[in-house]
Amino acid sequence: MPETSLEQVVDERRFAAALQEQSASFFRLCNTLLAPGAARWHKRHYFQLISEAEALESFLDDYGARYNRTYCFFTELIASVRGFALAGYSIAHLMGRLDSYNLGLSRNAAGMQGASRSIDDCWTFINHSIRDMLLACRGEAERLGMHVSREALPEASFKPLIAKQKLPRNVDQTEPQDDRQKAAEVASKYLQACEMLEELGVRRLSDPEERRAFLLSHCNEEQARVYEATVHNLQSAYDTHLKSSQIESGDERLGRLRGHVSAALHLLESVTYLTHFYERHETDLRSNEAKVRIGMIVDKVRVQDMILNHLLFWADLFMQSGRPVAEAVLPQYTNAQELTVELGEELELHARPASLIVGIVNHYGTPVEMEVAGRRCNAASILELLVTVGSHPGEKRYVFRGDEKPLADIATLFRYGLGEMGIDQLPSQLAYLRSK
Repeated sequence: MPETSLEQVVDERRFAAALQEQSASFFRLCNTLLAPGAARWHKRHYFQLISEAEALESFLDDYGARYNRTYCFFTELIASVRGFALAGYSIAHLMGRLDSYNLGLSRNAAGMQGASRSIDDCWTFINHSIRDMLLACRGEAERLGMHVSREALPEASFKPLIAKQKLPRNVDQTEPQDDRQKAAEVASKYLQACEMLEELGVRRLSDPEERRAFLLSHCNEEQARVYEATVHNLQSAYDTHLKSSQIESGDERLGRLRGHVSAALHLLESVTYLTHFYERHETDLRSNEAKVRIGMIVDKVRVQDMILNHLLFWADLFMQSGRPVAEAVLPQYTNAQELTVELGEELELHARPASLIVGIVNHYGTPVEMEVAGRRCNAASILELLVTVGSHPGEKRYVFRGDEKPLADIATLFRYGLGEMGIDQLPSQLAYLRSK
């Protein structure tokens, strides 16, 4: 018997009726947002738009509309609206809290006023782009034969919730023994994130081709997601271990550090969304006609301007302006020591024991330096460590510098023969290495 396909082809005109029903609430929201004299959008507007666009995009994808000549442009519009709404939500959140982050940019030549103005310019561009795309959505729906109601949602549905009072912050406000270690770890990771962004050489570029080349090599979508994830993980570590703790309440610098992280994170979220939009409509995987029509609605040159000159520029500056705080915090919460160890004649510091040293350093999250015959390296990097050791193959004496906790575990590792008798033979103090 011939195979029977489980999929049925849907008549395009019949699908228009189903799409009209599915998109009714989306267009009611559009009418509210597009109304003359509509209030400045805030987080609730973006949140509702994200939800409606996501539901509608999912419905279209279920029917394969992205790969249909008639409906692919409408599908791309909905997807683009969702991406811009996500970027708008992040920026709206940042603008509502920017003053409370205590960024201290008044001491920077650019100043907080420049940051606010630049971010507001990006916010305005995003809103105008969304409005143009919503108008295009409405026009495309009517072209497809759908009846688009002019009924709107009441503006009262979007009144922002403003809490003027706060509950006491007293959940688990104890003094865990590792609070100081976690503060040092957060400060160390903050400095690593600063170095990651500093290596990009972020700067404002006015020439579109030069800007495009910079973003192509330094901030494609995959790279943008790495920058965002790095800073997001830093904020998560802070909130998990330090937020509302006694050590946070006793050191105002920690809260300031968190403010720098949060401000940069919201901008990097928007960088990711806009980079996704740009690359989505540059790839050959998308309909060429849809790409051209999207390009007529949203100026992709300006999108890249916003990504680099407004979002990435200030994300980097917010992080770098908090660097002195992290540099002051780190030594206060670490007890810097020096450890000298010697290998027995029968032992060699090859890849496996080197990975255990790296595992110890990364477990504690504070910087540790290793020196061999006058050459120094970062003991958290397996590559640097092996290159340094390999440069002096006959050397048996190693010097480590860093916080006392990772150094104590490194000393134990050497005392137990670098685990060469089997990792299961290491003491319970190093049990965490067994899962590495």
